[in-house]
Amino acid sequence: MWMPEMPAFAPFFIGALIALFTQGKLRQAILLITPVLSGLHLLTVPVGTVLSFDFIGFQLEVFEVDKLSLLFGYIFHIAAFICMLFALHVKDTLQQISGLLYAGSAVGAVFAGDLITLFVFWELLAVTSVFLIWATRTERSYLAGLRYLIIQVLSGVVLLVGIIFYAHEHNTIDFTKIGLSDTASWLIFIAFGVKCAFPMLHNWVTDAYPEATPTGTVFLSAFTTKVAVYALARAYPGTELLVYIGVTMACFPIFFAVIENDLRRVLSYSMINQIGFMVVGIGIGTTLAINGAVSHAFNDILFKGLLFMSMGAVLHMTGKIDGSRLGGLYKSMPKTAILCMIGAASISAFPLFSGFVSKSMVMSAALNNGYGWAWLLLLFSAAGVFHHAGIKIPYFAFFAHDSGIRTTEPPKNMLLAMTISAVLCIAIGVYPQALYSLLPYDTGYNPYDATHVLTQTQLLFFSALAFVWLNLKNMYPPELPSVNLDIDWLYRRLFPAILTPFFNTFWALDRAIRKSFMRGVNGVIGMVARHEPDGILSRTQLSGSMVIWVSILLAVFLILSFW
Repeated sequence: MWMPEMPAFAPFFIGALIALFTQGKLRQAILLITPVLSGLHLLTVPVGTVLSFDFIGFQLEVFEVDKLSLLFGYIFHIAAFICMLFALHVKDTLQQISGLLYAGSAVGAVFAGDLITLFVFWELLAVTSVFLIWATRTERSYLAGLRYLIIQVLSGVVLLVGIIFYAHEHNTIDFTKIGLSDTASWLIFIAFGVKCAFPMLHNWVTDAYPEATPTGTVFLSAFTTKVAVYALARAYPGTELLVYIGVTMACFPIFFAVIENDLRRVLSYSMINQIGFMVVGIGIGTTLAINGAVSHAFNDILFKGLLFMSMGAVLHMTGKIDGSRLGGLYKSMPKTAILCMIGAASISAFPLFSGFVSKSMVMSAALNNGYGWAWLLLLFSAAGVFHHAGIKIPYFAFFAHDSGIRTTEPPKNMLLAMTISAVLCIAIGVYPQALYSLLPYDTGYNPYDATHVLTQTQLLFFSALAFVWLNLKNMYPPELPSVNLDIDWLYRRLFPAILTPFFNTFWALDRAIRKSFMRGVNGVIGMVARHEPDGILSRTQLSGSMVIWVSILLAVFLILSFW
């Protein structure tokens, strides 16, 4: 369409600039047309295209295309269009412009051919996305956005330090396989881990995403963590440590998601769980595992986006998102309920839905490469996904008890965006070769063999049976108005408990020192005061005697000068 070397992020930034000075239907058209035109252009860009220039002795490759970056480039364009369509009814310049810039920053990051360019877009991701949280315009969203921004910028600082060390030690800034070999590679790894929501570094997801606007959360679910997954897949494939990290990510969020009342926070935990599957695949590092990891990232953007959109629609129409206050909405929002269940089936990896054709690749790779223990834990976490996302989300939002809430379906643009995602989830599940043809490697994998289908069907059947039995026995954790502390317990409870006595002691010592010092100053002042007004300092002297002393001093000075 245009010159092939034109960076894919450029149309997003240009579109955002134009949209800033327009309004109404014209702005809406620009917001929708921008990802479409950019996506059509990207379809014409051949693999191997590079746009580069020199910068302080290094070669900056601001646009480098291979099959891995193209896969993420395609899904980011699809996600940007769906997100823009879902938010089309919003009359908020802040959200619209920041959403377009955020999507463009994600596209720029996945086509970065060097670490400096990656760092620039890495930070732009943080700066542009935080406004989607602050757009709620509440104190909670402001504080959550501030914590989010601090963590994201800190990730960028660590990345920059790692890049500086890496450039010094290796005399290159090419964004290729790095591996864990030295201090620089570990710093870059940690920076990627923060954005990927590694365990103990994950709380920014569950803290900030639920505080964003109903449409802003959909944007957030699509880009930041997936850019980190892409970065890990490019720089650290086959790093075995990632297998252990990924399994942990896949398992621990289940327990928090089951007891969580805020349904968008449930989906935030579910996001960490799904990223865990991707991280395991990257850690295994074989062609099948990498294909599974990146294809699952592709699918997760669609089905997780669909679930976030359905919950965003519920929040938009009812003003409520807690499971304890919802229920019975299938009566007034039947289309949204059906679309939500399609997303639930996809994330649960039902056969003929998108999650099945990508998640099975990761699990097969684990089993084929001697990670039987990881396969078992991933199987457990897959059952947990069905519980907290496949059943809990649609059940407590649309079914369960009747909350008495009566509303209508969300605006047509929201329904259309959800429908597009649902159609893609089914289409990929029915015809996975369309997705497989875009993957970095050709492995000839077939997800629909008897073993995979039977194993997954049994898993889903017994998981559903367990949910029904626990519900009938009143043993399933009820939806209660509550606040569940995760790793934020450290800075909400533990750190205050430790630091409060420390600072109390510090200020007490400070008061004692200042009191002692002032006592000494007062003593000196008192001693001086004892000579006043009749002391030696206030005695009068004859002016004649002073003239004599001045003359004597002058004479001494003259004698010494002539000597």
